[in-house]
Amino acid sequence: MHVPPPSRYRFTIFFLIVVIALINYIDRGAIAYAAGQIIGEYGFDRAGWGAVMGYFGYGYMFGALIGGALADRLGAKRVWMIAGIAWSLFAICMVWAGDIGLAVFGGSALSGFALVRIFFGFSEGPAYSIINKTMSAWAAPSERGFAVSIGLLSTPLGALLTAPVAVGLILLTGSWRTMYVVLGVLGLVLIALFSRVYANRPEDHPKVNAAELALIRAERDAAPNAASANATLPWWAFFKSRTLMFNAIGYFAFIYVNFMLLTWTPKYLHDEFNFTLSSLWYVGMIPWVGACFTVLLGGRISDWLLKRTGKLVIARSWFAAGSLLLTTLCFLAVSQAHSVWAVIALMTLGNALNALPNSVYWAVVIDTAPSRVGTFSGIMHFIANIAAVLAPTLAGILSARYGYSSMFIATSVATAVGVFAMLQVRPGEGPRVQGDADAVATAK
Repeated sequence: MHVPPPSRYRFTIFFLIVVIALINYIDRGAIAYAAGQIIGEYGFDRAGWGAVMGYFGYGYMFGALIGGALADRLGAKRVWMIAGIAWSLFAICMVWAGDIGLAVFGGSALSGFALVRIFFGFSEGPAYSIINKTMSAWAAPSERGFAVSIGLLSTPLGALLTAPVAVGLILLTGSWRTMYVVLGVLGLVLIALFSRVYANRPEDHPKVNAAELALIRAERDAAPNAASANATLPWWAFFKSRTLMFNAIGYFAFIYVNFMLLTWTPKYLHDEFNFTLSSLWYVGMIPWVGACFTVLLGGRISDWLLKRTGKLVIARSWFAAGSLLLTTLCFLAVSQAHSVWAVIALMTLGNALNALPNSVYWAVVIDTAPSRVGTFSGIMHFIANIAAVLAPTLAGILSARYGYSSMFIATSVATAVGVFAMLQVRPGEGPRVQGDADAVATAK
C-alpha cells in the first residue's frame, strides 16, 4: 500500500508567523524615521527623544512576561488574536499621543507619548514568546534550531523593511500620523487572515497528514519522562535555574544591540553624516542586510553542531558566546571609526554576528523546559527586554553628554557581559525544585 509522504504544512505556519511578526517589528521601528517631524512638532531634545523611544520597552517587558504565561494557559492562537488586534489599534493611537499629553498631562507631550508607547509595547510584547510556543508545538525536534530561526527572521527583516516602508509612507503622505494609520489597518487585516489558517497544534489542522504529525511528534514522544517531570515546575522555578537565568542575560545582550540600532541609527546618521530622510530609506536598510541571512544560518549551524558533536553546550552556549565576542569587537571598532562607510560596514557586520545565535536563546528554553515553553520564554523575554528600555534611553543620555561614540562603547560592554553569561549556560539542565524526584519516579 502506498504511504503518502509527509505534508509540509508546518512550513506554511512558519511563513505566516514571519509575516505577522514582520508587521509587529515595522510598527515598533517606524518611529525612528518619523523623528524629524515629531521632534520638530513637539521640541524634544536628544535625551527626551531617547526617553520617547525607551517608553515602549517598559510595556514590552511586561507584555512578554504575561503573553508567554497566557499562551500556556489559553493557547497560542487566542493570545495571537488579542495581541495582534491590540498592537494594531495602539499603532493607530500613536496619531494622538502628543496631543493627549498636551491636553491631559499639563501640556507635556512627553507624557502622552509615554502613555501610548507603554501600552503599544505591552501589546507587542507577547509576540516572540508566542512564536517560541508555536515553534515548540509545530517544529520537529531535529529542525528546532532552524525552525526557531525562521520565526526570528522577522527581527532583522522587519528592521530592514522598516526603513523603506516608513520613509515611503511619510514621503508619500507627508505625515507620520498617516503612516501609523496605514500600519495599524494593515495589522488588523493580517491578523484576521491569520486567524483563519492557524491552529494551536498540528493534530488539530486538517492539512497536516499522519506522516508529518509523526515526524513532528516522534522524538518528543520518545522521551516522556523529562516532559512529565518538567510539567510540574512552577513559574518561579525559572529563577532556580542557572542555565535559564544566564541565557536570559545572554539574550539581553542581543536585545541591547537590536534596540540601539533600531531606534538610534537614523538620527545618528542624520546628525553625524547629514543623511536626509529621502536617503535614509536605503541607507537605514544596510545594517540589517547581513542579519537577515545570519539569523537563518545560525539556526542551521546550531543544529549541525548538535548533530556533529551531540553536545548542546557546544551547539548552543559556545556558539552564542563566540558570536557575541566578535560582536563586541565590531562595536568597539565602530566607536573609533570616522568614515561613514566604515561605520556602516562595521555596524552591518556587528549586527550580523549578533543575529547569528538569535535562535539559540529560544532553543535553550525548549531544550531545558519543554513543557513550560510559553511561561519560561515570557520570563526570559521580560528579563532581556530591560535592554529595550535601557538601550535607547542610555544612548540618548550618553550621546548628549559624551558624543555618539559612547553609545557604541556601551553596546560593546553589553555584548561582553553576554559572552560571559552564555559560557555559564548548560542547555538541558532543567531547574530543580522540591518534588522533582517524585515527579520523575511517578512518570516512570
